[in-house]
Amino acid sequence: MFKSVFAKYVTAVMAIFAVGFVLLLSLITSIVNSYIADSKEREMSNAVIALRDSVDLAASQTKPEEFAADALEAFGDPSSPLTTLLNVLTMNDSDLMLALADRDGQVICMAGARFGEEPAGRESALPQELIETTRQGKNFYRSIKTSFSEGAIPICAEGIFNASGEYCGVVFAGITRLSWGNMMREMTETILSTALLVLVAAMIAVYFISNRVISPLREMSVAAERFAKGKFDTRVRVRGDDEVARLAVAFNNMAESLENLEKMRSSFIANVSHDLRTPMTTIAGFIEEIRAGVIPPENRDHYLGVIETEVKRLSRLVASLLDLSRIQAGDRKFTMRSFDICEMGRQILISFEQQIEEKRLEVAFETDADRMNAYADYDAIYQIFYNICHNAVKFSREGGLLRLRINEIKEHKIQVAVYNEGNGISEEDLPFVFERFYKSDKSRGLDKSGLGLGLYISKTIMDAHGEQIRVESREGEYCEFFFTLRKATAEPERKRGETE
Repeated sequence: MFKSVFAKYVTAVMAIFAVGFVLLLSLITSIVNSYIADSKEREMSNAVIALRDSVDLAASQTKPEEFAADALEAFGDPSSPLTTLLNVLTMNDSDLMLALADRDGQVICMAGARFGEEPAGRESALPQELIETTRQGKNFYRSIKTSFSEGAIPICAEGIFNASGEYCGVVFAGITRLSWGNMMREMTETILSTALLVLVAAMIAVYFISNRVISPLREMSVAAERFAKGKFDTRVRVRGDDEVARLAVAFNNMAESLENLEKMRSSFIANVSHDLRTPMTTIAGFIEEIRAGVIPPENRDHYLGVIETEVKRLSRLVASLLDLSRIQAGDRKFTMRSFDICEMGRQILISFEQQIEEKRLEVAFETDADRMNAYADYDAIYQIFYNICHNAVKFSREGGLLRLRINEIKEHKIQVAVYNEGNGISEEDLPFVFERFYKSDKSRGLDKSGLGLGLYISKTIMDAHGEQIRVESREGEYCEFFFTLRKATAEPERKRGETE
């Protein structure tokens, strides 16, 4: 039983070639056999007619009972015209036999091919059916078994009549098929030999071609096994520009994505571990010190405030993880309604007033109108807007520009843009900013509390709304996020699960 794709492929191709050659051989044999048969039959019929016409002239004045004796005398003379004609008709065809018989079917003379052993004198007789048919002046053509043949042979016969119309005898011809059979055998052997050579050449060609196709697949199989063992740096060679090469490119792209995802997953686990351990350690330490009386009563409110801050931090972390879990499970529903996106932007800017003042940021708020109503889930959009603004403030350079721009980009569409001057995002990191667990600040120098989930959650929410979110950035200069919303119309509230 073949398990290899290569073996199956080669076997299938060879089987197709073999069946094709067998069908071709059968077709050619049939065509050649039919052509030769037609040619032989015409030749046999023409020879019978020529000999009959000549014998008819010689026997025109002969009585039926004297025909046999006169024919023996005429054909017994090697120089007679009848003997010469008989020999000429059979000279060039080793398969043709011409013979003359009397009215009783007794063979008088024969020339040409030998059917078995040549009849001696008048010892062989033709079938009675042949005699009766030709006696009636009809042409006889049939495959019959004669006394001088080991098998059935095609026989063509016509009667000989004298001037008075009396039946004197019969001229008949037959085809042995001996040279015919030899020719067919040689042709079959030639075709089979050629087919064998073609099969060998095809097998060599198929071997190299299929091996070229299968070899990259084997490499991919080995690479997939290495992936299963956690070796995500494995790649396969790309050879050529065909479908297999494109598959190899896609495979390598998938491998690179898996490697990046694994790196982000590892980073995420490390970040979560750090972000869980740090506030828990702080909380546990301050609580122990308060209970032990180490912290003076007058300082307890300050440290309780620190504990409260760390608890809120833990709460945000858990909320993000729960949000991610709900999104991946498809359990998060959205209540669609109309709201003023400009007012939402103002409220978010006000919430960052302290951080903006600490960094002395220049703030610009640009809108096409004082009120612009969007149609979406209010809480979900607030989460996205807040997260983008939070990142913009966090990563802005001191004294840089922070700009919010809300404008109508086309009919029924509103675009929100958040711009900040700062470190920006590198070109190599831009394709991954909306991936799970992505953090551009891998050193945690600026982003000490982020998990790399905010932008992924934002992208998922925008996809659920049927809208777009994107980013433009130049490293060391600026970063600007854009997202679109549907402009509100007079539509009732509805849940995203019941949607439009």
